[in-house]
Amino acid sequence: MSIQLVIAEKPSVARSIAGVIGADQKRDGYMEGNGYLVSWCIGHLVSLADAAAYDERFKKWRYDDLPILPQEWQYIIPAEKKGQFAVLRSLMERPDVTGLVCATDAGREGELIFRFVYQMAGCKKPFKRLWISSMEDAAIREGFAHLKPGADYDNLYQSALCRAQADWLVGINATRLFSILYHKTLTVGRVQTPTLNMLVDREAKISNFKKEKYHVVHIAAGGMEAASDRFLNPDDANATKTACAGAQAVCVSVKREKKTEQPPRLYDLTTLQREANRLFGFTAKQTLDYTQQLYEKKLLTYPRTDSQYLTDDMQPTAESIVSGLWPLLSFAAGLDIAPQFGRVLNSKKVSDHHAIIPTMEFVQKGFDGLTEGEKKLLSLVCCKLLCAVAAPHVYEAVTATFTCAGNEFTAKGKTCLLYTSD
Repeated sequence: MSIQLVIAEKPSVARSIAGVIGADQKRDGYMEGNGYLVSWCIGHLVSLADAAAYDERFKKWRYDDLPILPQEWQYIIPAEKKGQFAVLRSLMERPDVTGLVCATDAGREGELIFRFVYQMAGCKKPFKRLWISSMEDAAIREGFAHLKPGADYDNLYQSALCRAQADWLVGINATRLFSILYHKTLTVGRVQTPTLNMLVDREAKISNFKKEKYHVVHIAAGGMEAASDRFLNPDDANATKTACAGAQAVCVSVKREKKTEQPPRLYDLTTLQREANRLFGFTAKQTLDYTQQLYEKKLLTYPRTDSQYLTDDMQPTAESIVSGLWPLLSFAAGLDIAPQFGRVLNSKKVSDHHAIIPTMEFVQKGFDGLTEGEKKLLSLVCCKLLCAVAAPHVYEAVTATFTCAGNEFTAKGKTCLLYTSD
């Protein structure tokens, strides 16, 4: 009998997949049934070895040994993960296993996790790729019905491998170099150090910022208020105030301009992290952790995406999700946003994964059982979806100019207009 070995990234994901494809018999480190074996990696089972693995002398940090440039990369399996690796290798070696399915997270890092294990185990059997953006049962079934050839993702693996090796080279060599030169441990990273430099530069600008005091004169009548230009000299402001006291203000111009503000785009991971930090104070890692948890709970689509659009064929799904959100969001009661989906659909702007949106599973289950952080993040994603499909905001911007005692004052205001289709 021919059996397919499915390898997921985490036990929770493996259980979800096994439940859909019928692998319902629990074994030690895997599940079996319906022609499938389903196991998992526990994150990074295999990693690049430390410098000391290449030469004993690298255990000590010496300037003369730098740079350390491996001619042939070596890999290690952490002691606490060797048991699960042994399970995977034994499953790969089973004679009845004729092929594999890479079901790690559908992204660069997930590809690297699977390939490292595959190569470390010395496996040569063919494998296919499960590429899905949601952990919902329907998405898993659809993914297994359209498995991709593993070779289609060779470039993605090479990209991940290049990133991992670059991290190693910069981290090992630069950290040792600066630690030796400055006689203290100074960690340097490919991403960490440039980011830290940006923070330092920004902090310096904030510290060196000099406040400039200015004064503004206001005139008011009939519930309307207009303001002068800024005065750096308080005497000039007081002179204008004195001149205008009791004087008549004359409106010399009124400019009305109809403006349209388009709805925001959907979330990719970066914009979600930015807004979650601004609104809730979440760090980028906290936001990623929450989104990953919600993804694994089948309540959110795949989080590691750089797209802010959905594919053209997702309109029926988006319509169903939007219509199902109203009962779940108290603020949405009675709202009529006349959803317009064309703006969020663009297959040409979706590469590996579409924008982050809630799933139909969430529409059915709601917020029950979620942590406070998960609820906040999921609410944010729901709100963004509703905003993105709403009609444009149409308003009239009014600018009125007045003169009083030879001085000019300006008043600005907005009037929200009815939504229009043009």
